[in-house]
Amino acid sequence: MCYGAFLGYRKGENGQPEIVPEEAEIVRYIYRQFILGLTPYKIAANLTAQGVPTPGGKRKWAISTIKSILTNEKYKGDALLQKRFTVDFLTKKTKINEGEVQQYYVENSHPAIITPEEFDLVQEEFAKRVNTGKQYSSTSIFSSKIICGDCGSYFGAKVWHSNSKYRRVIYQCNNKFKNEHSCSTPHLYEPEIQQKFLQAFARYFGQREVVIRSCRFVLNQLKKQNADLEALQVEFDEINEKLKQYIAQSVGDTESSLDYQTLNEQYEEVFAKLQAEEKKAAERKARYHRMLNILKILETSESILEAFDENVWNAVLENLTVFHNGSMVFLFKDGTEIKI
Repeated sequence: MCYGAFLGYRKGENGQPEIVPEEAEIVRYIYRQFILGLTPYKIAANLTAQGVPTPGGKRKWAISTIKSILTNEKYKGDALLQKRFTVDFLTKKTKINEGEVQQYYVENSHPAIITPEEFDLVQEEFAKRVNTGKQYSSTSIFSSKIICGDCGSYFGAKVWHSNSKYRRVIYQCNNKFKNEHSCSTPHLYEPEIQQKFLQAFARYFGQREVVIRSCRFVLNQLKKQNADLEALQVEFDEINEKLKQYIAQSVGDTESSLDYQTLNEQYEEVFAKLQAEEKKAAERKARYHRMLNILKILETSESILEAFDENVWNAVLENLTVFHNGSMVFLFKDGTEIKI
C-alpha cells in the first residue's frame, strides 16, 4: 500500500495498515455524501470549498480521486493484490494488470473504515446511475430524483430572474424544449415538492405496519438466497482442488488430455456461475442495506413528519414521477407507490 497518497491509513508499527482517525472521517464523509445522492464532482467541489486537503496535500480535489476512494475495496478491510505489476525490473516500469498475471483477493486483511454493506451499496449506486440511461446530477437533493412523465428525463433546477429581487428556482424537465414537441409536464417549486412529499410520506407511514412486515420478509428472503452462493463456492473449491491435484500428479502434456479438458470445462462453467451469483449477492447486500434504512426510519419514527427532512427523503424515496396534469407518483425504495 502506498501510504503517502492513500487517505485514511498509515503504516503501523507492525508494518500493517493503521487507521488515521481524522482522515477516516473524510473517507466516511465521502461515502455518506454519495449515498445521499451527490456525484463525485459535487463531493470534490464541496471538499475543495471546505479547504480539506487532498490525499496528496493539494487544495483542489479531482473527480478521479473521489471515484477511486469510492471504489477501493481497501476501505472495507479487503485487499486485491497485484492490481499493477512490474514489466521491466531494470526501469521499474509498471502497468495495470489486465489479466497478464494472477490477482489475489484477501478478505479482512486490515482494519476497515467503511462497512461491507456501505461499500456494496455505493457500488450498486454507481451501477444504477450508469444504467438509468440519463445523465445523473446532484446540484440539489431533488436532482436525479424527479422524472418527467412525458419523456422519462430528469427534472433539473432552473433559475428565473437571476439578477433581480424576483429570483426564483424552479424544477422542470431537462428536455422540455429540446424536442419537436415540448413536454407538457409543469414546473415545480421546491416548497411544493417538499409539501407533496410530506403528504406522500404521511400515507406511506399510514401503511407502516404492512411496510415493516414486508421489509422483514424481504430481509429474510435475501438471507436465504445466499445459500446458492455458498453451494456454488463449495462446488468451485472442489473442482479447483481436483484440477490442482490432476496437474500435480500428471506427467507430460496435461492440457491435451481428455480428463484435463473435462475438469477445465467444469471449472470454467462453475466459475462463470459463481461470478454471476457473486454479482447478484452484491446487489442483494445493497438491497438488504436499503431495507434496513427504511426499517430504521419507520421503527424509530413515532409520528408522521411535520417538516421536510432531506435524510428521510434520501433514505426512503427511489424517485418521483410528474405527469402533465400535475399528479405525482412517489416510488419508495421497498416498491410502494403513492399517487398524489
